[in-house]
Amino acid sequence: MHELGIVFHIIDSLEKIGRENKLTQVASVTLEVGEVSGVLDDYLKDCWKWASDKSELLKGAELRTLPIKAVTFCEDCNKTYSTLEHGKTCPFCSGGNTYLVTGNEFNMKEIEAC
Repeated sequence: MHELGIVFHIIDSLEKIGRENKLTQVASVTLEVGEVSGVLDDYLKDCWKWASDKSELLKGAELRTLPIKAVTFCEDCNKTYSTLEHGKTCPFCSGGNTYLVTGNEFNMKEIEAC
């Protein structure tokens, strides 16, 4: 379960941002999470609840997540398509010369302070 490590990293980053900006309380944090990032939303939110309550700055802060669509590019026909629907094989030309463009990342999108 790497979600706990991700949460600790986010909390460390937020506490640094909080100190730099003299924040006293964060109400919510919004993350963008890739569809094929391997991060499970329920686990991430459970880890967040447990870990954020140990931080004075983040105690009670809500974690919101927004999905980042998984998109694959085919170098054979120069088209993009939904990775979840079609995997590594291009639905347009049946080519396998493909790579993931988006969908395996996670980003901090927004911090709402009280």
